[in-house]
Amino acid sequence: MSEATATATRPAIDLARVKAWLPAYGVYVAIALLVLFNVLFTPNFLAWSNLRIQLIQVAPIVIVALGMALVIGTEGIDLSVGAVMALAAALIPLYLGYGVIAAVIVSLIAGVLVGLINGTLVARVGLQPIVATLALFVGGRGLALVISGGQLKDVRNEDLIYLGSGDLLGIPVLVWIAALLVLIVGFVVRRTVFGRRLLAIGGNRPATELAGVPVKRVLITVYVICSVLASIAGLLAVARIQSSDASAVGLLIELSAITAVVVGGTPLTGGRVRVLGTVAGALLMQLVVATMIKHNLQPSTTEMVQAVIILVAVYVARERKTR
Repeated sequence: MSEATATATRPAIDLARVKAWLPAYGVYVAIALLVLFNVLFTPNFLAWSNLRIQLIQVAPIVIVALGMALVIGTEGIDLSVGAVMALAAALIPLYLGYGVIAAVIVSLIAGVLVGLINGTLVARVGLQPIVATLALFVGGRGLALVISGGQLKDVRNEDLIYLGSGDLLGIPVLVWIAALLVLIVGFVVRRTVFGRRLLAIGGNRPATELAGVPVKRVLITVYVICSVLASIAGLLAVARIQSSDASAVGLLIELSAITAVVVGGTPLTGGRVRVLGTVAGALLMQLVVATMIKHNLQPSTTEMVQAVIILVAVYVARERKTR
């Protein structure tokens, strides 16, 4: 090959490397650039008070997105996570009289039941995940409103409030809980048989069934985990705002969770779960919103920017899948 030919082909090779690199690491570059922009042009961005607010706001999204990432890893989707948060929020005031532990257990049991319903509809009945979870997306919040009587209820239990508003070693407890869940989910995906089976189902379900993997059981478990994580996010939301509002808690959070997962590099076609990428995706979208607010841009502009980011992330993931 002549030197001229090699020079002519080098840009194409570099472009191919960039396309292969973007899905895995592009979100981190975007965060770095956005942080740099804010350091230079946003007053008091690095102040701990501001960083604390950002971490508190993104923590529930991270928790829900972790469960969503597992579901998407099986080539599924769960639209009911917001309704599960609302259910948890509605149940907590009813059982706080028996103690905070009882209230937490009841809310988690509600998440388990919703996950069992979703997982059974997907794995055993054979419904498409988007259809199976859409039913509880609508009905779950309606049930939460019935349980709460459609009224906002104040929560004054100090132990519960500590989970949402307290600090541990100077860092919000809410953030510690989210970080712990990130470590647990990351360990499950990378180091356990369950995690390998989950990814195998998303990569090639028929082949996984032929290999003797209990696909239905794994799928049901994945949807249960997703709903339980949503329940945790719901009770933490109640603890943070010190009130239970079934009409508002978790509203449209499923869209934020899906966005975080996709932007973080987990393909909608399944077979891969990027846990740290999901966290980075949630942080990126939170930074985008916060930056827009700090610079007095209209909410409509923020939504359009978010839409562009999602489209770019999906396109990049599609490019990688087709190669």
